[in-house]
Amino acid sequence: MSSASRFVLTLSGLALSAGMALPAHAVEPLDVFNVRVAGYLNRFDTDVRADGDTARGNEINLDRDLGLDDNKAIAYIGASWRPFDHHEFGFGYYRNDLDNTRQLQRQFEFNDTLYEANAVVRAEYDFKAYELNYVWWAASHENWALGPRLGLVWYSINLGLSVQVDSGGNQVSNSRSNEVSADLPAPTIGGSWRWTPADQWRVSADVGYFSANVESVDADVTFGRAGVEWYPWERFGFSLDYTISHIDAQAEKNNFRGNFDFQDAGVRFGVAYRF
Repeated sequence: MSSASRFVLTLSGLALSAGMALPAHAVEPLDVFNVRVAGYLNRFDTDVRADGDTARGNEINLDRDLGLDDNKAIAYIGASWRPFDHHEFGFGYYRNDLDNTRQLQRQFEFNDTLYEANAVVRAEYDFKAYELNYVWWAASHENWALGPRLGLVWYSINLGLSVQVDSGGNQVSNSRSNEVSADLPAPTIGGSWRWTPADQWRVSADVGYFSANVESVDADVTFGRAGVEWYPWERFGFSLDYTISHIDAQAEKNNFRGNFDFQDAGVRFGVAYRF
């Protein structure tokens, strides 16, 4: 069992213990405050091209070319705060770090370095995502709410490759990691919807899209999320949602020049505290 899964199970137990004495409560479409801790079973599909100073790089897929299998549960934390009736702010964070050593099946150029077929390469990938959003609940009723949404996901990415054994079968000692890193802002404009079909249940959805050049990053961004929450107790409950985001970015930054095509999709299951 992963650490993220154990963490969510522990919090679920705490929520059960704390909430047993509290009666069921009719959930409203909007909370004043809500915090969620979840296990995120996700899949990243990532293609990267890192151009160097002297040559254009080749596109590589982190899974197929480097064996960075990203099907695992990671921890996710999110919170929302509605200080005024129609204005809500949200935050989320998650991180995924992967590493693998494998023999290359094909030759490619990456950040001014040629990696030959049959060489053994160690890859290290660190990925962080910071989510911010604002919703103006233009329509707020007894059992549903709807409004425009502004979102921003700030991706912080680091990818490093180091040759362990060259294509001729010779061990490479003191091999330095060839690293690229980038901060990629991914803004979206869209909408949010909340609905309470029954006393203890809430259904939610968020969508967004944006295409622009921000901070020397020319990107197309798509985001979508649909989820359900169950609150058997007044303050504590459970959340389940499916999230998908896609960013296709061309970057011309000092520390990264190239293309980053990334899709992040998966299921989040966790516990929530609300009031």
